[in-house]
Amino acid sequence: MQARQRRNKLITTILVSCLLAFSLTLTVDAKQRRNPEAGKKKAAKRIGIGTAVGAGAGALLGGKKGALIGAGAGAGAGTAYHYHKKRSYEKKRRR
Repeated sequence: MQARQRRNKLITTILVSCLLAFSLTLTVDAKQRRNPEAGKKKAAKRIGIGTAVGAGAGALLGGKKGALIGAGAGAGAGTAYHYHKKRSYEKKRRR
């Protein structure tokens, strides 16, 4: 009976150590594959630049009301550009 318990304990220890080693390699690998195009700072910068350009163009064309409309359109365009850059980076890295 004691031999069987020792064998079961040994097998359990080996399985647990293999699981632990495998999980550590997965976390290290996940950290190395960070998408540099998906950060909050990049998103804020892209959306802010789009808003500023849209507001400037709208102000030149239509005054205050045009500036508001242009800012909204520029923010939308900046958001679309950010998602495009983020997804295109992910598509390139899947291969």
